[in-house]
Amino acid sequence: MKFLKRALRIILVLFLLLNIVAAFHAWKFTHFYDAGTFHNKHQRPEQMNAGEKAKMVLFGVRLSKSTISNKPEVPYETIHLQTSNGLQLEGWWMPLANAKGTVILFHGYNGGKDGPIPEAAYFRQLGYNTLLMDFRAHGNSEGNVCTVGYKEAEDVLLAYNFVQQKDEKHIILWGVSMGAAAILRAVPTYHLQPDKVILECPFATLTDAVKSRMRAVHLPGSPLSEILTFWGGIENGFWGFSHNPADYGKQIKMPALMCWGKHDNRVTQQETKTVFRQLGTSQKRLVTFERSGHQSFCRNEGEKWKAAVKSFLQ
Repeated sequence: MKFLKRALRIILVLFLLLNIVAAFHAWKFTHFYDAGTFHNKHQRPEQMNAGEKAKMVLFGVRLSKSTISNKPEVPYETIHLQTSNGLQLEGWWMPLANAKGTVILFHGYNGGKDGPIPEAAYFRQLGYNTLLMDFRAHGNSEGNVCTVGYKEAEDVLLAYNFVQQKDEKHIILWGVSMGAAAILRAVPTYHLQPDKVILECPFATLTDAVKSRMRAVHLPGSPLSEILTFWGGIENGFWGFSHNPADYGKQIKMPALMCWGKHDNRVTQQETKTVFRQLGTSQKRLVTFERSGHQSFCRNEGEKWKAAVKSFLQ
């Protein structure tokens, strides 16, 4: 009996410690420090000493808010949109005369609106207006809290409404990783009706996204990712296990182009197949980029990406 009680105490202590560690990781995963707050010269685990690795395992990795380092080479208007909780979002609006429509572009986790500048340039070449947006807590937008696409769905709505107010009736949504997840959530949640969507390497569930985070810092995926998903949602006011882009995709009824890199170490092939299979449209196409990972296909395999996009938009 004493042995059993001692074993139960040990199990309880370990369970509590695991939850404390997960809560720290969830907070660091979803809360960015202001740019310039600190300079962490050891971002990669292989560059850390034993003490730094132990601190990383226990408390997570500090991340600075992303900064904007590039600007479009064409004229643009800087716009600002306000979220329901009062945050100012920044975007770059680049209209064309006699445009075919408008493409709104959304970057990935800890990225910025300058990331998809090459993609926007090609859409302009095809005759489309473009709008590049910084999600909340990214780039020049306000805030420090990122919910990996959940609350960012409202940012998609705001950008969509901005374009609609320009009397634009032909809207295409493009997003990569978290940006694709935000689109998948925004369309059914806010009843958006874009003409088409282009989704690049979206994760299937928030738990899958967390598992990729665990792989990046060399920690086991389960059960830490499930516990971290729980705490990430609790800390940010939503149920983490309901944030599943693959399930949102069932309500996508417009034509959809999905892209995935064969060497993607963040989003697995199985996740990609799940998201694609559950898309609620029969007009869908999946393009695999054989030489790419979790990166810009426009930059890395430009000819193939441009051909796929041009064919899809025609």
